[in-house]
Amino acid sequence: MQWLVLRLERLVEKLMAVALTLIVVLIFSNVVGRYVLGASFAGAEELSRLLFVWLVFLGAILTLRRRAHLGVELVQARLPRWARKICAVATHVLTLYALWLFLAGSWTQTQIGMGNYSTVLRFPNAFIASAGLVCAASMLLIIGANLLKILCNHPDAVMAGDPPADATQALASGHAAGAAR
Repeated sequence: MQWLVLRLERLVEKLMAVALTLIVVLIFSNVVGRYVLGASFAGAEELSRLLFVWLVFLGAILTLRRRAHLGVELVQARLPRWARKICAVATHVLTLYALWLFLAGSWTQTQIGMGNYSTVLRFPNAFIASAGLVCAASMLLIIGANLLKILCNHPDAVMAGDPPADATQALASGHAAGAAR
C-alpha cells in the first residue's frame, strides 16, 4: 500500500512540473508574440489559468500529505498526550466536515460546468471545478486515514504538538549514547 502512495506522490509531482512548465512556456511565448510579432495566442490565458488552478490544488494535496502546511502548535505541544488526542480528534472531525462541504460544492460546480464552456478554447468549465473535487476527495482520505490511526493509537498517527519523528529518534539515540558512556 505504501508503494502505491509513493507512486501517486511522484505522479502528482510530475503533473505539477508539467503544468508549471506549460504555464511558463505559454505566458512567455504570449508576451514575446505580443511585443515582438504583434500577435498572440488567444487561448494562452485560459489554458494557463486552468493549469494554475490544477497546480495549486495538486500542491495543496501534496502539502497535506507531507504535513507541510503552516500551523501553530505552541499550545498543543504543552498539553498532555490525552488532551492533544482530544484536540486532534476534534480538529480532524471539523476538518472532515469542511472538506465534505468543499467536496459537495465542487461536485455541484463540476455539474454546472459541464454545460458552460470557456470563451476562447471552448473546454468545459467543469475542468476547473473538478480540481476542487479531486483535492477535496484526496484530502478527505488523508485526514480520515490519520484520524483512524489516532483513534486506534497507531504509532504512525500524527497529532499537533507531537515532536517531529526525526527529533524523537535523535533524542532516543542521544539518550542511548549518554547511557552507554
